[in-house]
Amino acid sequence: MGDLLVLWDIDHTLIENYGVNKEIYGWAFELLTGTRAEHRARTEGRTEPEIMRNMLIEHGIQPAADYSDRVLSVLESATLSRIEKMREQGHELPGAREALTALRSTPGIIQSVLSGNIKPNAITKLSAFTLNGFIDFEVGGYGSDDHVRDNLVAIAQRRASEKYGDTFDKANTVLIGDTSRDVQAGRNGGAHVIAVASGAESPEELRTAGADLTLPDLRDTQAVIAAVTSFQQARGSLL
Repeated sequence: MGDLLVLWDIDHTLIENYGVNKEIYGWAFELLTGTRAEHRARTEGRTEPEIMRNMLIEHGIQPAADYSDRVLSVLESATLSRIEKMREQGHELPGAREALTALRSTPGIIQSVLSGNIKPNAITKLSAFTLNGFIDFEVGGYGSDDHVRDNLVAIAQRRASEKYGDTFDKANTVLIGDTSRDVQAGRNGGAHVIAVASGAESPEELRTAGADLTLPDLRDTQAVIAAVTSFQQARGSLL
């Protein structure tokens, strides 16, 4: 049936951080500007560079070149400084490990991430809950690649194509995420989308956004596998 590239969102899809992310962005803002943040970060599926840019603007600070040059390093430092707190307060979401394990055992499945996190932070967050071993980080798409989430799909597809010697496009790429922005990224970027209502949005909202399939969460491993492999089987029938 050929290879299938599965791109996982991280926050609220595979792991829950219970507000530690907002604390990370507040500390990154302070490292970047030397002043405490008065307004909390707005995340909701945005890339980390976009989150920081919006924070600067909201505080009346023009995102000049010196900030842009430093933002990736302060984001990495801020995340590393809060990783123990993330372990203490957060957790892997129910069914995440079982789904990752089952997909790893499914022939033709390549698992990576499509995340608004910059690459070092994506690795750090999944490593904090020992979920990193399931993921091929070399072929992911990250907020450090482009601040526009929609563009990350093509970046991941190009990397997977170069590494695995197959052509990855919408026919054999599946994005799994929990927000309408994840759905939009898949639809605009060229991927099928499985939306998981484990975040703030309901199944109805995710379907309205255009998800191909929706799941309430990842607890039903067989349902996750059936959803993912349905696209693999559909492609196989066309070959």
